[in-house]
Amino acid sequence: MRLHLVDGTFELFRAHYSPGPSREAGGRDVKATVGLSRSMLALLGDPDEAVTHLAVAFDNPIESWRNEEFPAYKDGSGVEQALLDQFDLVEEAVSALGITVWSMDRWEADDALGTGAVRWVDEVDQVRVMTVDKDLGQVVRGDRIVQVDRMRNREFDEDGVIERLGVRPTSVPDYLALVGDTADGIPGLKGFGAKTVATLLSRWGHLEDIPADPGDWDVTVRGAARLAETLAAHRDDALLYRHLATLTLDVPLDDDLADLAHHGVPRSAVETFERLEFDLTDSVPAWAD
Repeated sequence: MRLHLVDGTFELFRAHYSPGPSREAGGRDVKATVGLSRSMLALLGDPDEAVTHLAVAFDNPIESWRNEEFPAYKDGSGVEQALLDQFDLVEEAVSALGITVWSMDRWEADDALGTGAVRWVDEVDQVRVMTVDKDLGQVVRGDRIVQVDRMRNREFDEDGVIERLGVRPTSVPDYLALVGDTADGIPGLKGFGAKTVATLLSRWGHLEDIPADPGDWDVTVRGAARLAETLAAHRDDALLYRHLATLTLDVPLDDDLADLAHHGVPRSAVETFERLEFDLTDSVPAWAD
């Protein structure tokens, strides 16, 4: 048995900005909502994924506790109003499909995905975290918790994370602290590129373990003296960035694993999707009994 955990916020943005015409229903833009719903129906019907237990997490609103600690962290200020207006609507639509929805306000969707992954990993054969976000790499565990990029049809187990980023999952927050994460508004430290950071962290693992004296660096890094100086001068910033990049893994989710079981799309979903002017008839892989 697998557990599928989906980054709904990413899927919503992807659907909104996907090629193709806009879509309206009842005088409002519903392209993202319908697009994400199609994506979830395709996932449910994918024989290779064999979905039995599923949850979709959303940021609603985009802001979280991280904005309180770092005002430059990502927020909803640059998001199109037409997309913001669908945040509640898409949760209603996904829930109508019989899928568990985790709506995050204090925490982020990624925190919920990470919490679910580590909470239930020992109760399933595999947890499949479906997102492109690099920060979820920190919860990847062997081939028991894997990260799936549905858009590019790529899967990352622990070896895959190392190949992708050059560091082990436990070092991913440190990696993002130094390199930065533009998607989340984490700037990183000047001069620290991906290859340099991978070299340092593959050797020492965490920020605080990197020797302050570059003369003690027994790995080859260009500009070691300058980088060591930067790290020393901005260590507090780097530790804050790591804090921001570290997932909260004890989000208070109310569900048990059994609550995430998907038993087919309820017939009542037809009414919900009629309001979206979307006919479910040919898209539902299985109806609930």
